[in-house]
Amino acid sequence: MRIVVATDSISALSSRQAGEVIASGWLPGADVSVLPIGDAGAGFVSAYADLAGITTASRVSSGVIVTTGTASGAGVVQVLGSGRGVGIPYQESSRPIGEAVAAMVENQAPQRILLDLAGLWIHDAGAGLLAALGAIGDRPLDQGVEALDGLTQLDFAPARALLGATELVGVVPVAQLDRPLLGLRGITARAGQEANVEPPLMLQTDAALEAFARLASASHADAAGAGACGGLGFAVLALGGRLSTGPDIALTSAEAKSALPGVDLVVTGCSVFDFASRGGGVVAAMAEAASTVLSPCILIAGEVVIGSREMRTMGIEAAYAVRESVLDDPRGTVQEDELAATARRVARSWTW
Repeated sequence: MRIVVATDSISALSSRQAGEVIASGWLPGADVSVLPIGDAGAGFVSAYADLAGITTASRVSSGVIVTTGTASGAGVVQVLGSGRGVGIPYQESSRPIGEAVAAMVENQAPQRILLDLAGLWIHDAGAGLLAALGAIGDRPLDQGVEALDGLTQLDFAPARALLGATELVGVVPVAQLDRPLLGLRGITARAGQEANVEPPLMLQTDAALEAFARLASASHADAAGAGACGGLGFAVLALGGRLSTGPDIALTSAEAKSALPGVDLVVTGCSVFDFASRGGGVVAAMAEAASTVLSPCILIAGEVVIGSREMRTMGIEAAYAVRESVLDDPRGTVQEDELAATARRVARSWTW
């Protein structure tokens, strides 16, 4: 029997750690592969590091947590801020992520850098990131969208020159993969309506972003995904990069291409499997992957608070909770021994 375990992080366990614990329920009688997988802004960096054999290091710089690592020509970067508020963060800048990229290019010059774009609450379309790479404008680029008002000149060439042959891959949540930057469906309209911002101010902010985007790369100003993560998607596209999701990167890896064809069972998991999040992007991606290879997909979660009908419409054949949910606010807190015991129980029903 061949099994692929590809789970999101569960409680304090990373994707690989949770996957190995779950896999132990079937061992030693089955052929079990563990595929680390994670979402942008959550478990992506640790999952990709495990998948690619990268050792990461984290440091605190100017109030943000910067995590980086390189190996075999690939690098990974994540910058986590203090949190996400409501409305438009007029003065917040994406410069920290640009500084992390610049340092990696100058010191290691990897062939490809994967950027987790979901860690900063910004609204500057990546202007600060570009400034850190050397772009120059006639208005400050690294003081948030508010400072972009009145921008008429932009020298983008130094940023492109610094990157050289390094490819950027922006990793974003799947829901933002096609998000526009400008207009009625753009990031200013979304964030402004959420916080009841006055229409004239919203129009002014959108106009500032449009002026910047047209000067930086007019061909990408209206591109799908340009509005991802406060407009960081635009900056990556303007620099000649591309956008992807954490699950897509894992599922197109050599490990996934080797493990999934002909598999008998796909096991995924998350901390809380509820109706609101439906387990997140990892669960959705693994259910789709299982359908593609005509294999059943089951799920193990800290808590399960979703009906069987909704679950099956997602492609999840069965879901198993480590703990019964007795609260209106499920936490999905799980200990390793509890998860292992649940996996052994589930394995008895899914072994042939």
